[in-house]
Amino acid sequence: MGVWQRFSMIFRAKANKALDRAEDPRETLDYSYQRQVDLLTKVRRGVADVATSRKRVELQINQLEQQSTKLQDQAQKAITVEREDLAREALTRRSGLTTQINDLKVQHAQLLGEEEKLTLAQQRLQAKVEAFRTRKETIKATYTAAEAQTRINEAMSGIGDEMGDVGAAIQRAEDKTAQMQARAGAIDELLASGALDDITASGPNDDITRELDSMSSQADVEAQLAALKSGQAPQALETGETGGDVLQAEPEKAEQPRGTEGTQA
Repeated sequence: MGVWQRFSMIFRAKANKALDRAEDPRETLDYSYQRQVDLLTKVRRGVADVATSRKRVELQINQLEQQSTKLQDQAQKAITVEREDLAREALTRRSGLTTQINDLKVQHAQLLGEEEKLTLAQQRLQAKVEAFRTRKETIKATYTAAEAQTRINEAMSGIGDEMGDVGAAIQRAEDKTAQMQARAGAIDELLASGALDDITASGPNDDITRELDSMSSQADVEAQLAALKSGQAPQALETGETGGDVLQAEPEKAEQPRGTEGTQA
């Protein structure tokens, strides 16, 4: 297969597919019905033309028959007045008219037969057109109902373009919401661990402050441990409650073991 043949085949296939998508069966049916109506109109016009010709021939036959009758009377009068020459001339003319009348009668019979045929064809064609019109309307109504049902089903199932766009927008919104929630959770964890500074906190939050907070926590633990060793209930240090200096709590913690040694001695 040559390149041109392949190109021609591909072009016809693409064109056929495009035409198939663009074709509306309802419009095709309406166009076919209109063509049949036009054909029926032409047949009716033909019947009318044939009937007109037949009527014209009938009028000519009647006129010639009247002239033939008149010539017959004239020939009879000529014989009465003993004018045989005039009678012969009248009869000669009457003979020519008779020939024309016979020819017109043959033509009249042909036109009459043609008119009958066209009238019968018109009736048959009209019946077919009416049947096609009824079937056309039925098919159009069925197609319209099927098209509406298809659109409804596509809208309900999300297959349609509009519902597909709405579904995609909802999915994008859900993805962005989940991403923002994950980002907010990650930032909260980083703030809690101290990896990030909270700029909204009251007071500095540098490395020294965090170190002092850690020393204060260790001092509380050491004080409670010493209280347990001396048999007393652990109590919160005043420095922790009142917010005193952590460095002043360490000497008090260190003096308690010395008093214990003096008692043992």
